[in-house]
Amino acid sequence: MVTDVAWTRRAFLGAAAAAVAVSGGAVAAVELDRSGATTATGKKPQPASRLTTRPSTAGENSLPGDRDWWISTLGAPDEIVGYAGQASVLPGEQVGLYVSTTAREFGVKAFRIGWYGGDLARRVWQSGAIRGYQQAAASFADATRTVATQWNALLTVPTDDWPPGSYLLRLDAETGGQRYVPLTVRSASTAGKIVIKNAVPTWQAYNTWGGYDLYVGPSGGYADRSYVVSMDRPGDYDGAYLFMVYERKLVNLAERLGLPLAYLTAMDIASDPQSLDGASALVSPGHDEYWSPAERTIVTAARDGGMNIAFLGANAMFRRTRLEPTALGPNRQIVCYKTSYQLDPLYGTQNDLVTSDWREPPNPDPESAVIGTLYEGYPAIADYVVLTPDAWMFRGTGVSAGTSFPVLVGVEYDRVTPGFPIERPIQVLAHSPLTCNGVASFADSAYYTHPGGAGVFNTGTMRWVEAFGPPLYGWGLTTAAGQFTRKVTANVLTAFADGPAAAKYPAQDNLAAVHEHVGDPLGPAISTGQ
Repeated sequence: MVTDVAWTRRAFLGAAAAAVAVSGGAVAAVELDRSGATTATGKKPQPASRLTTRPSTAGENSLPGDRDWWISTLGAPDEIVGYAGQASVLPGEQVGLYVSTTAREFGVKAFRIGWYGGDLARRVWQSGAIRGYQQAAASFADATRTVATQWNALLTVPTDDWPPGSYLLRLDAETGGQRYVPLTVRSASTAGKIVIKNAVPTWQAYNTWGGYDLYVGPSGGYADRSYVVSMDRPGDYDGAYLFMVYERKLVNLAERLGLPLAYLTAMDIASDPQSLDGASALVSPGHDEYWSPAERTIVTAARDGGMNIAFLGANAMFRRTRLEPTALGPNRQIVCYKTSYQLDPLYGTQNDLVTSDWREPPNPDPESAVIGTLYEGYPAIADYVVLTPDAWMFRGTGVSAGTSFPVLVGVEYDRVTPGFPIERPIQVLAHSPLTCNGVASFADSAYYTHPGGAGVFNTGTMRWVEAFGPPLYGWGLTTAAGQFTRKVTANVLTAFADGPAAAKYPAQDNLAAVHEHVGDPLGPAISTGQ
């Protein structure tokens, strides 16, 4: 367990990222210029060669995997970096890659994340050698402190015959440096499927490429943070660190279970009111903090219609965002003024779209109304303590009342909080004592059932998906914790795949017996954005 870190949210996430990256640190801004999608030779980028793939996901995980999907070395900060022109595409659509490199040439390999007999990824495509160059410096918008690039697209990637899923495009500089570019190949229909959500806005909120994110600026403090972050820039660290820490292991497990799956990003949900039509369940990954009003409205309506939801983290739906376009397309900027919401241009005119925290003015609507729990605070590290071992999602885990798993709660947590909107019946499943900022409280896992038929499960800790398996980031998570979290998640996903869960798996309300204290004992301490 790390105890000598300055415990800001950014420091924690950076420490986790450093544990999975070969080398860490924010990537320096690189020089760039934009005169259209052409290569250094002045020619239009051409799709490169692709490997033979099956045209559907039938039997997908029986195909051979490729263990060579990991990054072996990051190299120098500007050795190679890049981003995709779209966060998601339908199978068969092309995606432009915007790459800057100090190497003369580079290549790209595309990997679909899955199970594949334990290899965890399958190579579906690779490029030939691409002429590379170092592109021009990022632009900076003073009013919103937004870093963005205007780079040339150096190639387009075909997704012919790629099944829906979460993909990593690995950029390989001929000099040895490597970076990931994440890409979602989204599902055209989610009917009858469990939807795996890629929490792209949250990835960008913590992306410090160019020196700014929604938490810090060049000073390292909150005061000079960005109010708007752009997806027209590379990711920091390995290029996909929040996906790697909070989502990749979930995808591996879900695909291993062989359940019917669909894949969408947060923006895909927000931009299409029919995106979740007929879905059996939605899975929110380990860190899913930033939600737009459109996404919340669509997810809530789907829940009311019987779609189950599994929140496999903590701090979900905490920040209200707005999505805005860039020259590359819609939904490429994430707006979130947070505690400075009075500076939001919509303040006073469209308060329902002002980007404060969801529970805060000018239009408070606490997240507990959907997720069942309320985000309470950080930093907190505590043992996870089982309260109701006979709950259906704990079947096969061997736990009893009081069974605990070391440091599984952390570093942010949720609690069932009377006084805020809560759906009933709600069942507190784990009730873990902790101390946060000197205040005694509890972290809770909970499950509620909705009159529309849905079941909603929330783990209440950010370490849930982290615990599934290696790497474990040095936090002290145990093998037993991994066995427990994997089994519970498998139980939940398997049950939720069958459709509305409330009738077969009703929540056994125990809120009165738990004696939860009313209200948030930490108050505004969580709202500093640190």
